[in-house]
Amino acid sequence: MAEQPLVSVIVAAFQAETFLEEAIASIFAQDYAAFEVVVCDDGSTDRTAEILAAHPELRTMHQTNAGPAAARNAAIAASSGELLAIFDADDFWPPTRLAVEAGYLAAHPDVGCVLGLQEWINPQPWLTRDPVYGELDGIPLVSAMIRRSAFDAVGGFDESFVHGEDMDLMFRLRERGIPIEILPEVVVFRRFHGSNLSTSTPTTSPLLRSLRQKLERERAAEEGRR
Repeated sequence: MAEQPLVSVIVAAFQAETFLEEAIASIFAQDYAAFEVVVCDDGSTDRTAEILAAHPELRTMHQTNAGPAAARNAAIAASSGELLAIFDADDFWPPTRLAVEAGYLAAHPDVGCVLGLQEWINPQPWLTRDPVYGELDGIPLVSAMIRRSAFDAVGGFDESFVHGEDMDLMFRLRERGIPIEILPEVVVFRRFHGSNLSTSTPTTSPLLRSLRQKLERERAAEEGRR
């Protein structure tokens, strides 16, 4: 049997005490053996640090609050896996998450990133369905598993994004021509609890900002060829 590629589970935690124990338990219930867990506590002032300290099986770091992009980049810099699995500390996983996504990437070496489906624990009535896949609230970007080589090729998360840093990363992967596939399996369970960062409304659309930056990169490249 081929050796399993090492997966680094990347967790950015901020004020995560309410759901953190359940999240950690779901990671260590995986039916995939080759993984490590790296957590960056992004300046929490609740019991997040205390909970993390009770789990020596985690690789944990702490930083002054700098946002999820910076926290994820810090955790990734401290990790060593060939594959990176993004995890939000208020979500939890089915036990097949790592095996499904790592198995697909191992079988398809040309693919740089995979995403899966989500299931909401308490879906809100205002959530809409994705027009392409029919998924409630669309394909979750937190379901991503990314090859480290692909992540490094686009320079990681843009830390200037407070919202939408994961969407911006996907945008740059596509721009770079790195194949991304969407798998039909549910790989993350999500809950709405009123303080989810992904459900708050930014003053500027992250998608429009990513598009603008893409156009600026294309314009700079065109000028460089002249």
